[in-house]
Amino acid sequence: MAKHQPFVLIIDDHPEELRAVTELLRVENIRVNLATDAQQGYQRAQALSPDLILLDVRMPGADGFAVCRMLKAGPRTQDIPILFLSAASADEERLEGLLHGGVDYILKPCLPREVLARVRIHLQLSLRAGKPGAESEPEALLSPDEVMLRAAIRFISDHLNQVPSLADIADKVGTHSKRLSSIFREHMGVTVFHWIREERLRRGRELLTESYMSMQDIADQVGFRSACNFTTAFRERMGMTPTAFRASTRVRETHGGE
Repeated sequence: MAKHQPFVLIIDDHPEELRAVTELLRVENIRVNLATDAQQGYQRAQALSPDLILLDVRMPGADGFAVCRMLKAGPRTQDIPILFLSAASADEERLEGLLHGGVDYILKPCLPREVLARVRIHLQLSLRAGKPGAESEPEALLSPDEVMLRAAIRFISDHLNQVPSLADIADKVGTHSKRLSSIFREHMGVTVFHWIREERLRRGRELLTESYMSMQDIADQVGFRSACNFTTAFRERMGMTPTAFRASTRVRETHGGE
């Protein structure tokens, strides 16, 4: 059986800045494909299933972080290692890239040998980990709207205690408010903010069941301004107070769930 030739996708709106990197990767028998904007990069990642992605952070339109959220939300691309490229050296930006699922962060201008070394390391780590489900049936291809919905839900869930504005949420997944609202109504049957409210209450129920946190702490965790606001919303939705709900779950646990 022929040895697998590694395949790297580079998504950067200024590919000429990475010409030396591209040439070195090809000399080292690594296949390279170039995409020059976020949409093209996302589509090629879906279609070509690269072994690794070099992703520029700052691009016009959707930035690299938005592309990463989309890739991590899709079953075909969620396990592909992503190495961010950026001219910004701010600690906050590097941390944001790693928190969004990137495995490494490389500063521009890049030293080609350093990029090659990091690419090799992460290709080896990915090979050792193996591709989950490689021998099973391939994942169904999600529509762009479904992927965007998954990415938005993941982003909201990660920021439930302080959810940004609708415009900011949309920007984080590479779209605009009107389209994101339409996607939620079509696929979830509710508005974005109705879903957020339901998710906050669902998470509140989990914390009431799984912890002994105070009502104020739970309210803070799930994004209510106060314990009083959380209690009111919970009672309206569940027909009982959070305290009564917690007591009822304790009783069920004591009696073995009967």
